[in-house]
Amino acid sequence: QVQLVESGGDLVHPGGSLRLSCAASGSIFSIYGMGWYRQAPGKQRELVAAITSGGSTNYGDSVKGRFTISRDNAKKTVSLQMNSLKPEDTAVYYCNAHRTMDGRTYNYWGQGTQVTVSS
Repeated sequence: QVQLVESGGDLVHPGGSLRLSCAASGSIFSIYGMGWYRQAPGKQRELVAAITSGGSTNYGDSVKGRFTISRDNAKKTVSLQMNSLKPEDTAVYYCNAHRTMDGRTYNYWGQGTQVTVSS
């Protein structure tokens, strides 16, 4: 198992930047795929960005070119650099760790961190 704790959420003006961090503990971090998801009020949770154990990245269409996901296996952290923030980026952001083993996918979630983009 892996435990995840997010940090870095805040209130920021449109056009601003924010960096979210997720600290992992409890298992071999490097073998997990990691991701950031977000959920706005009244909406479904959606993928923001993901990074595989090998470092390949994938982004949601709405954040491509603005957000960057990275990981540090030695520190067991995954980060999300968010630039050019828009009001529609307002949501609770969740860190995710996932691993497929014996045909079954295991997902782990953090408690979430609030990002609010408003003037």
